Amino acid sequence: MTLKKINFFAQNVTLPVKKKKLIRAWLLLLLKNEVESLSSAEINLIFCDDEYLYQLNTQYLKHTTLTDIITFDYSEGNHLKADVFISTERVKENAKIFSQTFSDETSRVMAHGLLHLSGYKDKTTKAKAIMTEKENFYLDLLNEFTNQSNA
Repeated sequence: MTLKKINFFAQNVTLPVKKKKLIRAWLLLLLKNEVESLSSAEINLIFCDDEYLYQLNTQYLKHTTLTDIITFDYSEGNHLKADVFISTERVKENAKIFSQTFSDETSRVMAHGLLHLSGYKDKTTKAKAIMTEKENFYLDLLNEFTNQSNA
């Protein structure tokens, strides 16, 4: 990859990503592993509140439900470019539902968005199981990264 950028932004919320350099390296490794012949990547991760994401969901996707993530893929050929919007309010709620920490659930949702950009789907039971397996793999890898950086 020539251009490798993962940017973090916050809209109406506090940015939940603390170790940006570590998270960036982890997400770039995910892309490197999952996307064949990737020339470049520029991903914007925009953390926002429910209201902001709901407005995007209704305006662009015509969905009238709350969601934790929406990905807008602007990729062309092997040049990956996208805006990934993540509702921290939904992530907090989901963390409670699934008995996870907010940090772990945030990481899972970031991986989920990038896996979608890598071509993975989650509309069928089988596809969802594959997606969850990949998310778990990359969460384990992130834990290894974190443990190495703390050593």
